[in-house]
Amino acid sequence: MKDIFNQLHAEEILNRIDKLSLHSKPQWGKMDVAQMLAHCSSFQDIAMGNAFPSRGWLGILIGRSAKPIFYNDKPLPQNMSTIPTMLIVEEKEFETEKEKLKQKILTFQNNGPEMCTTHPHPFFGKLTSEQWGKGIYKHLDHHLKQFGG
Repeated sequence: MKDIFNQLHAEEILNRIDKLSLHSKPQWGKMDVAQMLAHCSSFQDIAMGNAFPSRGWLGILIGRSAKPIFYNDKPLPQNMSTIPTMLIVEEKEFETEKEKLKQKILTFQNNGPEMCTTHPHPFFGKLTSEQWGKGIYKHLDHHLKQFGG
C-alpha cells in the first residue's frame, strides 16, 4: 500500500496534482476541480491536527469496524459520502487551492509520522500515523482519479 510519508509516493501525488487544470471534469460526484482540491486540503488539516471536526453518531456506531476502508488496498467507492464539514459547495479559485493543497502535502510529508494528529478521525476514530499516511494517500488518489489524474 502506498503511503504519503514515502517521498516517492508524495512526489507522485504532487505530479498528478500538477497535471490537473481548471477545465478538468469529474468522472463522478458533484464537486468541480477547485472544490475537490479544497476538500482534500480540509482533509489534510484534520490529519495535521489543524482542524478537529466532531465525531458524528454514524462514525461512533460503525466507524471502528469500517476503519480498514481508509487504509487497505481496495479503492474507495465512487460517490462515497463525506464528512459534512468537509463538503465544499462554495466556489473556489483553482490555482489558489492547487498551491494550498500541494503545500499541505509537502508539510505533512516533511513533518513525518511523529507529527501526525492523535485526534480521532471524525468517522473512523483513532488512527495510527501509519494508517493516516496510507489513508491520506488513498484519499488523494481517489480524488485525483475522480478527475482523470
